[in-house]
Amino acid sequence: MSQLQQRMPYTTAFPDALGTGIIIRSAQPISPSMKQDLQTFINEYDATLSRFRSDSLVGRMAAANCGGTYEFPDWALPLFHLYDALHTASRGAIDPCVGEDLTRLGYGADMTFTVEPDAREHTGSIHGRPTWRNDVERHGTTLVTQRAVHLDFGACGKGYLVDLLARRLRENIGGTESIGSIGNEWLIDAGGDMAINGFDATQPVSIGMEDPDDTSNAIGIAHMSHGSFCASAPSRRHWGAAYELHHLLNAIDGLPAQGVAATWVAVNTSDEIDGSPATGARPGTAPNTAPDTTPDNTTEAVRTAALANRPNVPTGTPTDTAADATFTAFPTAAADGLATALFVTEPDRLAQYFTFSCALLTPDRRAMMDSGFPGRFFTA
Repeated sequence: MSQLQQRMPYTTAFPDALGTGIIIRSAQPISPSMKQDLQTFINEYDATLSRFRSDSLVGRMAAANCGGTYEFPDWALPLFHLYDALHTASRGAIDPCVGEDLTRLGYGADMTFTVEPDAREHTGSIHGRPTWRNDVERHGTTLVTQRAVHLDFGACGKGYLVDLLARRLRENIGGTESIGSIGNEWLIDAGGDMAINGFDATQPVSIGMEDPDDTSNAIGIAHMSHGSFCASAPSRRHWGAAYELHHLLNAIDGLPAQGVAATWVAVNTSDEIDGSPATGARPGTAPNTAPDTTPDNTTEAVRTAALANRPNVPTGTPTDTAADATFTAFPTAAADGLATALFVTEPDRLAQYFTFSCALLTPDRRAMMDSGFPGRFFTA
């Protein structure tokens, strides 16, 4: 039996969740009633956000040619905040309205994987496709549109669900008083998006870094005892020759990103993830940059000043400490979104907005890793 199985011998599976399945390993058994509660919420999540269901809230938005007003559950608010921040940090390259582009390229609800003949003339915001900033009016969890908008929350949707499930586990496994105890260890794995609640920092969980060119092999290994770890690559969802078409799009031109082969992002639960420009604050170090040396006790003061002096923040971007604090509570969603954003945005740019560590692999097999990343690549 592996060390992980010894520490977390109980497995709870949700094989149909979000199309990839979710597995929870835990040191304590999850009761049948708790499992049913988690399954019920997974079903609610899918019925709200799935673009593959015509009866979901997102599906109804896509079918409304004249638009409408749509009330989302309260739990969606931090997800909307995160997309506001990712949209700004990526200069529009990350945009949930990219669902329309995915459909034109063949990755729609019907799963034809057949590109529409005039797709390149219509994909992307540069060709007038609706955008999150300009075509979705948001009032808290209420979205208002004037035309059909095809939303896709895949950039950080799995990670966000992991965080919401993790919150339920913290509230129910062993009671909140036992958080941090060895009996409260658990790991949630949603197709490579992981949240780890470990006990012993000297015995971290080992995570293989999958080779995007051969999914049966690992090209590196990471170790985490407490936090979130997410990976992204076109190797699991692609069509056409040589990964020419895949699900990781640049929302500006609506085409698959080609400059990165795989990304890995780690976020410690103690990291500050505020989603705001933080000039002078303590950003995460990007690959090939010197490690930050700002003293920890100056972080909050500098961050508060950065918020007060934030230049040209578009309407809808979270601008206060309360809104920014939501990202700290959803590290897997942030890691998931950043793993996608690294395909279309330079790491240094993202490091101005979020605290994280990352590793990248380019199509020509060049590997890059920042100094804080909790892992290493294998070398020949």
